[in-house]
Amino acid sequence: MTTPATTPAPARPGVPGVRAVHHVAFTVPDLDEAVAFFTGVLGAETAYRTGPVADPDPHGDWMRRQLGVHPRSTAHIAMLRLGPTLNLELFEYSGPDRRRRMPGNSDWGGHHLALWTDDFDASVRRLTAVPGVRMLGEPQQVNEGPIRGTRWVYLATPWGLHLELVHAPDGLPYEQHTAVRLFRPAAPPEEAPA
Repeated sequence: MTTPATTPAPARPGVPGVRAVHHVAFTVPDLDEAVAFFTGVLGAETAYRTGPVADPDPHGDWMRRQLGVHPRSTAHIAMLRLGPTLNLELFEYSGPDRRRRMPGNSDWGGHHLALWTDDFDASVRRLTAVPGVRMLGEPQQVNEGPIRGTRWVYLATPWGLHLELVHAPDGLPYEQHTAVRLFRPAAPPEEAPA
């Protein structure tokens, strides 16, 4: 008895096995300050801290080979969990060739961390009340285009990392033209009346 030949499924583009982001990492000037901000202000939880990470050979180049930094660099690391989907790794390096300023958003390597909020106005009020946090401009609402109705604002942490607060309505215009959906957290469960 013969079985009909089956046609293999077409290969999915991309790197085999890669399905999701595991973590996002930032280098910060003071690890204790950054951990305190992310846990105390944004509600992250610390999974672990480790370090120093350094080459045990005083003449070795493990740090350059493995992490792309000066061979005499040393790192301390904290891994945090922020919300239901973000693992956030924070590094504090010491070393002889560190640049000691944040890249601008238009610089190569420029970056920001965008945080979803269910209550945009309350989040803005809370963050701007934190000493050292500053808002970059005023809250904005997108009035046309693929994300019409989205509200956003950039803020800077006390050490200069740019954060963005974002809130978008259901049914963004881009969704009419593609099956691709951007991640958004599920609505929080309704609280029972007291």
